[in-house]
Amino acid sequence: MLRFLAQRLAAVVPVLLVVAVIVFLILRLTPGDPAAVIAGNNATNEDIDRIRAQLGLSRPLLAQFWIWFSGVLQGDLGYSFYLNKPVTELIAQRIEPTLSLAAGTLLLSVLLAVPLGTLAAWRMGGWLDRMLSGFSVAGFSIPVFVVGYVLIYVFAIELQWLPVQGYRRLFGPSSQGVGPWAYQLVLPWVTLSTIYVALIARITRASVSEALTEDYIRTARAKGLRESAVLMRHALANAAVPIATVIGIGVALLIGGVVVTETVYAIPGLGSLTVDAVLNRDFPVIQGVVLFFSVLYVLVNLLVDLSYLALDPRIRY
Repeated sequence: MLRFLAQRLAAVVPVLLVVAVIVFLILRLTPGDPAAVIAGNNATNEDIDRIRAQLGLSRPLLAQFWIWFSGVLQGDLGYSFYLNKPVTELIAQRIEPTLSLAAGTLLLSVLLAVPLGTLAAWRMGGWLDRMLSGFSVAGFSIPVFVVGYVLIYVFAIELQWLPVQGYRRLFGPSSQGVGPWAYQLVLPWVTLSTIYVALIARITRASVSEALTEDYIRTARAKGLRESAVLMRHALANAAVPIATVIGIGVALLIGGVVVTETVYAIPGLGSLTVDAVLNRDFPVIQGVVLFFSVLYVLVNLLVDLSYLALDPRIRY
Protein backbone atom coordinates (compact mmCIF):
# COMPACT_ATOMS: atom_id res chain seq x y z
CA MET A 1 0.00 0.00 0.00
CA LEU A 2 2.84 2.41 0.82
CA ARG A 3 4.37 1.70 -2.58
CA PHE A 4 1.04 2.44 -4.28
CA LEU A 5 0.68 5.68 -2.30
CA ALA A 6 4.20 6.76 -3.27
CA GLN A 7 3.51 6.00 -6.94
CA ARG A 8 0.29 7.97 -6.93
CA LEU A 9 1.88 10.96 -5.21
CA ALA A 10 4.74 10.87 -7.71
CA ALA A 11 2.20 10.82 -10.57
CA VAL A 12 0.65 14.03 -9.22
CA VAL A 13 3.71 16.06 -10.22
CA PRO A 14 3.50 15.57 -14.03
CA VAL A 15 -0.29 15.97 -13.92
CA LEU A 16 -0.03 19.34 -12.19
CA LEU A 17 2.80 20.36 -14.53
CA VAL A 18 0.64 19.66 -17.58
CA VAL A 19 -2.27 21.54 -15.99
CA ALA A 20 0.00 24.51 -15.24
CA VAL A 21 1.33 24.65 -18.82
CA ILE A 22 -2.13 24.35 -20.40
CA VAL A 23 -3.70 27.00 -18.16
CA PHE A 24 -0.77 29.37 -18.67
CA LEU A 25 -0.88 29.06 -22.46
CA ILE A 26 -4.66 29.30 -22.73
CA LEU A 27 -4.75 32.49 -20.68
CA ARG A 28 -1.93 34.09 -22.65
CA LEU A 29 -3.30 33.14 -26.06
CA THR A 30 -6.92 34.18 -25.52
CA PRO A 31 -8.00 37.70 -26.55
CA GLY A 32 -7.85 40.45 -23.94
CA ASP A 33 -5.14 42.46 -22.23
CA PRO A 34 -5.08 42.78 -18.42
CA ALA A 35 -3.03 45.97 -18.76
CA ALA A 36 -5.85 47.58 -20.78
CA VAL A 37 -8.40 46.52 -18.14
CA ILE A 38 -6.32 48.02 -15.34
CA ALA A 39 -5.55 51.21 -17.27
CA GLY A 40 -9.20 51.96 -18.02
CA ASN A 41 -11.02 53.30 -21.05
CA ASN A 42 -9.25 56.68 -21.14
CA ALA A 43 -5.71 55.28 -21.06
CA THR A 44 -3.26 55.94 -23.87
CA ASN A 45 -1.10 53.33 -25.56
CA GLU A 46 1.86 54.58 -23.54
CA ASP A 47 -0.04 54.01 -20.31
CA ILE A 48 -0.95 50.47 -21.34
CA ASP A 49 2.65 49.69 -22.39
CA ARG A 50 3.94 50.99 -19.05
CA ILE A 51 1.50 48.79 -17.11
CA ARG A 52 2.39 45.78 -19.25
CA ALA A 53 6.07 46.33 -18.41
CA GLN A 54 5.27 46.62 -14.69
CA LEU A 55 3.28 43.37 -14.77
CA GLY A 56 5.98 41.56 -16.74
CA LEU A 57 3.68 40.93 -19.69
CA SER A 58 6.11 42.46 -22.17
CA ARG A 59 8.65 39.68 -21.56
CA PRO A 60 8.85 36.59 -23.81
CA LEU A 61 6.23 33.92 -23.11
CA LEU A 62 8.78 31.34 -21.96
CA ALA A 63 10.33 33.82 -19.52
CA GLN A 64 6.91 34.65 -18.08
CA PHE A 65 6.17 30.96 -17.55
CA TRP A 66 9.51 30.25 -15.90
CA ILE A 67 9.17 33.18 -13.49
CA TRP A 68 5.67 32.09 -12.50
CA PHE A 69 6.44 28.36 -12.29
CA SER A 70 9.64 28.84 -10.29
CA GLY A 71 7.57 30.84 -7.80
CA VAL A 72 4.98 28.05 -7.64
CA LEU A 73 7.72 25.56 -6.72
CA GLN A 74 8.52 27.81 -3.74
CA GLY A 75 4.88 28.16 -2.71
CA ASP A 76 4.50 31.60 -4.28
CA LEU A 77 1.56 31.88 -6.69
CA GLY A 78 2.38 35.47 -7.56
CA TYR A 79 0.48 38.73 -7.09
CA SER A 80 -2.92 39.63 -8.39
CA PHE A 81 -2.74 42.11 -11.27
CA TYR A 82 -6.01 43.74 -10.30
CA LEU A 83 -6.05 43.58 -6.48
CA ASN A 84 -2.27 43.81 -5.99
CA LYS A 85 -2.33 41.13 -3.27
CA PRO A 86 -0.61 37.73 -3.03
CA VAL A 87 -2.68 35.01 -4.69
CA THR A 88 -2.10 32.70 -1.72
CA GLU A 89 -3.61 35.33 0.57
CA LEU A 90 -6.67 35.72 -1.67
CA ILE A 91 -7.18 31.94 -1.76
CA ALA A 92 -6.80 31.69 2.02
CA GLN A 93 -9.44 34.41 2.50
CA ARG A 94 -11.94 32.70 0.17
CA ILE A 95 -11.31 29.03 0.90
CA GLU A 96 -13.74 28.62 3.84
CA PRO A 97 -16.97 29.43 1.94
CA THR A 98 -15.97 27.17 -0.95
CA LEU A 99 -15.03 24.21 1.23
CA SER A 100 -18.20 24.72 3.31
CA LEU A 101 -20.35 24.67 0.18
CA ALA A 102 -18.54 21.69 -1.36
CA ALA A 103 -18.34 19.57 1.81
CA GLY A 104 -21.97 20.22 2.74
CA THR A 105 -23.13 19.39 -0.77
CA LEU A 106 -21.09 16.18 -0.80
CA LEU A 107 -22.44 15.06 2.59
CA LEU A 108 -26.06 15.91 1.73
CA SER A 109 -25.81 14.22 -1.66
CA VAL A 110 -24.37 10.98 -0.30
CA LEU A 111 -26.89 10.81 2.56
CA LEU A 112 -29.77 11.23 0.10
CA ALA A 113 -28.55 9.48 -3.04
CA VAL A 114 -27.23 6.20 -1.63
CA PRO A 115 -30.43 5.24 0.27
CA LEU A 116 -32.63 6.38 -2.62
CA GLY A 117 -30.61 4.44 -5.17
CA THR A 118 -30.58 1.34 -2.96
CA LEU A 119 -34.35 1.42 -2.41
CA ALA A 120 -34.98 2.04 -6.12
CA ALA A 121 -32.89 -1.03 -6.98
CA TRP A 122 -34.72 -3.09 -4.35
CA ARG A 123 -38.13 -2.09 -5.79
CA MET A 124 -37.07 -1.86 -9.43
CA GLY A 125 -39.94 -0.75 -11.62
CA GLY A 126 -41.88 0.69 -8.69
CA TRP A 127 -42.96 4.28 -8.13
CA LEU A 128 -39.72 5.25 -6.35
CA ASP A 129 -37.64 3.83 -9.18
CA ARG A 130 -39.64 5.78 -11.77
CA MET A 131 -39.44 8.97 -9.72
CA LEU A 132 -35.70 8.57 -9.29
CA SER A 133 -35.21 8.01 -13.02
CA GLY A 134 -37.18 11.16 -13.79
CA PHE A 135 -35.26 13.15 -11.19
CA SER A 136 -31.94 11.92 -12.60
CA VAL A 137 -32.86 13.09 -16.10
CA ALA A 138 -34.03 16.46 -14.76
CA GLY A 139 -30.94 16.82 -12.58
CA PHE A 140 -28.62 16.40 -15.54
CA SER A 141 -30.74 18.50 -17.90
CA ILE A 142 -31.52 21.63 -15.86
CA PRO A 143 -28.57 24.01 -15.34
CA VAL A 144 -27.53 24.73 -11.76
CA PHE A 145 -28.23 28.45 -12.02
CA VAL A 146 -31.82 27.77 -13.14
CA VAL A 147 -32.37 25.54 -10.10
CA GLY A 148 -30.85 28.23 -7.91
CA TYR A 149 -33.09 31.01 -9.19
CA VAL A 150 -36.21 28.84 -8.86
CA LEU A 151 -35.34 27.97 -5.25
CA ILE A 152 -34.61 31.61 -4.46
CA TYR A 153 -37.97 32.68 -5.88
CA VAL A 154 -39.92 30.00 -3.99
CA PHE A 155 -38.19 29.75 -0.62
CA ALA A 156 -36.56 33.17 -0.26
CA ILE A 157 -38.90 35.60 -2.02
CA GLU A 158 -42.35 34.01 -1.88
CA LEU A 159 -42.21 31.97 1.34
CA GLN A 160 -39.40 34.02 2.96
CA TRP A 161 -38.12 30.96 4.81
CA LEU A 162 -34.47 31.24 3.85
CA PRO A 163 -31.99 34.06 3.07
CA VAL A 164 -31.36 34.98 -0.54
CA GLN A 165 -27.62 35.64 -0.68
CA GLY A 166 -24.47 36.01 1.36
CA TYR A 167 -22.36 33.91 3.70
CA ARG A 168 -21.81 33.77 7.46
CA ARG A 169 -18.43 32.49 8.55
CA LEU A 170 -18.04 29.43 10.72
CA PHE A 171 -14.51 30.25 11.93
CA GLY A 172 -12.76 33.46 12.88
CA PRO A 173 -13.71 36.53 14.92
CA SER A 174 -16.81 37.22 12.82
CA SER A 175 -18.25 33.73 13.37
CA GLN A 176 -21.84 33.54 14.64
CA GLY A 177 -21.87 29.79 15.24
CA VAL A 178 -22.96 26.67 13.39
CA GLY A 179 -26.67 27.57 13.21
CA PRO A 180 -26.41 30.83 11.23
CA TRP A 181 -23.66 29.32 9.08
CA ALA A 182 -25.78 26.32 8.07
CA TYR A 183 -28.96 28.40 7.74
CA GLN A 184 -27.26 30.65 5.18
CA LEU A 185 -26.06 27.65 3.14
CA VAL A 186 -29.28 25.61 2.97
CA LEU A 187 -30.34 26.92 -0.44
CA PRO A 188 -26.85 26.68 -2.00
CA TRP A 189 -26.46 23.13 -0.68
CA VAL A 190 -29.82 22.05 -2.11
CA THR A 191 -29.12 23.79 -5.41
CA LEU A 192 -25.74 22.18 -5.96
CA SER A 193 -26.94 18.79 -4.69
CA THR A 194 -29.43 18.34 -7.54
CA ILE A 195 -26.77 17.26 -10.05
CA TYR A 196 -24.73 15.29 -7.55
CA VAL A 197 -27.71 13.40 -6.11
CA ALA A 198 -28.85 12.50 -9.62
CA LEU A 199 -25.39 11.15 -10.49
CA ILE A 200 -24.78 9.13 -7.32
CA ALA A 201 -28.33 7.78 -7.08
CA ARG A 202 -28.25 6.58 -10.68
CA ILE A 203 -24.96 4.72 -10.22
CA THR A 204 -26.08 3.34 -6.85
CA ARG A 205 -29.26 1.96 -8.38
CA ALA A 206 -27.36 0.30 -11.22
CA SER A 207 -24.68 -1.18 -8.93
CA VAL A 208 -27.09 -2.46 -6.27
CA SER A 209 -29.51 -3.90 -8.83
CA GLU A 210 -26.62 -5.84 -10.39
CA ALA A 211 -25.51 -7.08 -6.97
CA LEU A 212 -29.03 -8.27 -6.16
CA THR A 213 -28.85 -10.75 -9.04
CA GLU A 214 -25.76 -12.52 -7.65
CA ASP A 215 -25.78 -15.97 -6.08
CA TYR A 216 -24.66 -14.76 -2.64
CA ILE A 217 -27.83 -12.66 -2.38
CA ARG A 218 -29.93 -15.74 -3.10
CA THR A 219 -27.93 -17.63 -0.46
CA ALA A 220 -28.37 -14.87 2.12
CA ARG A 221 -32.14 -14.88 1.60
CA ALA A 222 -32.22 -18.66 1.78
CA LYS A 223 -30.50 -18.46 5.17
CA GLY A 224 -33.42 -16.39 6.44
CA LEU A 225 -31.69 -13.02 6.76
CA ARG A 226 -33.90 -9.99 6.97
CA GLU A 227 -34.24 -8.01 3.75
CA SER A 228 -32.63 -4.95 5.35
CA ALA A 229 -29.55 -7.03 6.19
CA VAL A 230 -29.45 -8.44 2.68
CA LEU A 231 -29.57 -4.94 1.21
CA MET A 232 -27.05 -3.29 3.55
CA ARG A 233 -24.57 -6.02 4.45
CA HIS A 234 -24.48 -7.86 1.14
CA ALA A 235 -25.86 -5.90 -1.83
CA LEU A 236 -24.77 -2.37 -0.91
CA ALA A 237 -21.46 -3.52 0.57
CA ASN A 238 -20.51 -5.29 -2.67
CA ALA A 239 -21.68 -2.32 -4.76
CA ALA A 240 -19.68 0.21 -2.72
CA VAL A 241 -16.62 0.35 -4.99
CA PRO A 242 -18.35 1.78 -8.11
CA ILE A 243 -20.33 4.14 -5.86
CA ALA A 244 -17.12 5.45 -4.27
CA THR A 245 -15.60 5.78 -7.74
CA VAL A 246 -18.41 7.94 -9.06
CA ILE A 247 -18.29 10.09 -5.91
CA GLY A 248 -14.64 10.81 -6.64
CA ILE A 249 -15.22 11.44 -10.34
CA GLY A 250 -18.19 13.66 -9.52
CA VAL A 251 -15.91 16.06 -7.64
CA ALA A 252 -15.15 17.59 -11.05
CA LEU A 253 -18.87 18.36 -11.45
CA LEU A 254 -18.88 19.70 -7.91
CA ILE A 255 -16.02 22.10 -8.61
CA GLY A 256 -17.74 23.45 -11.72
CA GLY A 257 -21.03 23.76 -9.86
CA VAL A 258 -19.39 25.64 -7.00
CA VAL A 259 -18.36 28.45 -9.37
CA VAL A 260 -21.92 28.90 -10.66
CA THR A 261 -23.61 28.47 -7.28
CA GLU A 262 -21.35 31.00 -5.56
CA THR A 263 -22.15 33.50 -8.29
CA VAL A 264 -25.91 32.97 -7.96
CA TYR A 265 -25.92 33.29 -4.16
CA ALA A 266 -23.18 35.96 -3.91
CA ILE A 267 -21.00 33.71 -1.75
CA PRO A 268 -17.48 35.17 -1.39
CA GLY A 269 -15.61 31.97 -2.20
CA LEU A 270 -13.11 30.77 -4.75
CA GLY A 271 -15.82 30.49 -7.41
CA SER A 272 -16.70 34.18 -7.29
CA LEU A 273 -12.98 35.00 -7.04
CA THR A 274 -12.43 33.05 -10.27
CA VAL A 275 -15.28 34.80 -12.07
CA ASP A 276 -13.95 38.23 -11.07
CA ALA A 277 -10.44 37.23 -12.11
CA VAL A 278 -11.66 36.07 -15.53
CA LEU A 279 -13.53 39.33 -16.10
CA ASN A 280 -10.47 41.35 -15.07
CA ARG A 281 -8.01 39.14 -16.98
CA ASP A 282 -6.17 38.54 -13.70
CA PHE A 283 -3.86 35.75 -14.87
CA PRO A 284 -2.09 34.91 -11.57
CA VAL A 285 -5.38 34.50 -9.68
CA ILE A 286 -6.90 32.25 -12.35
CA GLN A 287 -3.76 30.11 -12.49
CA GLY A 288 -3.58 29.84 -8.71
CA VAL A 289 -7.21 28.85 -8.27
CA VAL A 290 -7.05 26.29 -11.10
CA LEU A 291 -3.94 24.74 -9.55
CA PHE A 292 -5.64 24.61 -6.15
CA PHE A 293 -8.71 22.87 -7.57
CA SER A 294 -6.46 20.48 -9.52
CA VAL A 295 -4.55 19.48 -6.38
CA LEU A 296 -7.84 19.06 -4.51
CA TYR A 297 -9.29 16.86 -7.24
CA VAL A 298 -6.19 14.65 -7.40
CA LEU A 299 -6.12 14.23 -3.61
CA VAL A 300 -9.82 13.33 -3.48
CA ASN A 301 -9.36 10.65 -6.11
CA LEU A 302 -6.33 9.34 -4.23
CA LEU A 303 -8.47 9.02 -1.09
CA VAL A 304 -11.13 7.22 -3.13
CA ASP A 305 -8.53 4.74 -4.40
CA LEU A 306 -7.35 4.10 -0.84
CA SER A 307 -10.93 3.64 0.34
CA TYR A 308 -11.18 0.55 -1.88
CA LEU A 309 -9.10 -1.31 0.71
CA ALA A 310 -11.78 -0.80 3.35
CA LEU A 311 -14.71 -1.33 0.98
CA ASP A 312 -13.40 -4.47 -0.68
CA PRO A 313 -10.78 -6.55 1.21
CA ARG A 314 -10.07 -8.50 -2.00
CA ILE A 315 -8.31 -5.45 -3.43
CA ARG A 316 -4.60 -5.32 -2.65
CA TYR A 317 -2.24 -2.68 -3.95
